[in-house]
Amino acid sequence: MAGNSQRRGRTTGAHKKGAAGGTGGKNRRSLAGRGATPPAEMRPGHPAQRRATADARRRTERDRSRQRAEDAPELLLGRNPVVEALRAQIPATALYVVTGDVGSGRAGAKSATDERITEALHLANDRGLPLLEVGRAEFDRMSGGALHQGIGLQVPPYQYAHPDDLLDLARDSGRPPLVVAMDGVTDPRNLGAVVRSAAAFDAHGVVVPQRRSVGMTASAWRTSAGAAARLPVARAVNLARALGSYQDAGLMTVGLAGDGDVDVHDFDGFTDPLALVVGAEGAGLSRLVRERCDLVVRIPIARDTESLNVSVAAGIALYAAASARR
Repeated sequence: MAGNSQRRGRTTGAHKKGAAGGTGGKNRRSLAGRGATPPAEMRPGHPAQRRATADARRRTERDRSRQRAEDAPELLLGRNPVVEALRAQIPATALYVVTGDVGSGRAGAKSATDERITEALHLANDRGLPLLEVGRAEFDRMSGGALHQGIGLQVPPYQYAHPDDLLDLARDSGRPPLVVAMDGVTDPRNLGAVVRSAAAFDAHGVVVPQRRSVGMTASAWRTSAGAAARLPVARAVNLARALGSYQDAGLMTVGLAGDGDVDVHDFDGFTDPLALVVGAEGAGLSRLVRERCDLVVRIPIARDTESLNVSVAAGIALYAAASARR
């Protein structure tokens, strides 16, 4: 019995020291590697991941705030801006005047300030706009503390066209399409000036991107000198994609840049269906938009001049297009 017991013990010990038996694949998952370590911003609970989540949340909230602002009426403030806007027939829904600022001058001795308010009242009355008198404290709150000079014009949100609508307009006109695309332009006065030039030289519309670009504010309306009432402005979710859609429709996409491939007066494609692309102030065309251009042309200028204002450059190219199409 004792001998047998010793043999069993030796056998057991030998078994422990030998190779372990297989698992039949049951533990294969535990033996497999976990793969590459994900970036810090993708690891749950990591500080970088929490920062990335917070940044994404802030960007989303900024986009929502911008969209709410664009969907809300704009309040144009100041005596001169209001009068100029009413003269330019900018769409408006009401004229606000601070109580006590209406007709506040003595007869025969009204100041220029009172004359501007009086003119604004006459222009608004001719258009049938409601006149709303408010207290100064209330108007200070409405204007967010900005300088308002006792008067403000409520401007409704601009109704943008779709980029494809400009192609439909070109078909109906019987002329080859001519569209101006603006890449990242942030100054409303430049947008208004380009709209004015586009209308003057028979373009079918202007396209702006939805993000990182100015929209049709009251300032842009005013600079267009009424042209925005005649020429549609379209908004593209993605400008590079919109240009690709124009290419599919048969338009040639031509960018403007100081280092372009050919001088504007040597370009012979202005009579063809065309999308003219201008870049942002200082930055020029973005990489993705430039890659979408079939050709980039330049406007020759004196070496001492660094660059042309975007609205001036667009006006020169539009004039070249109009001259070639006559």
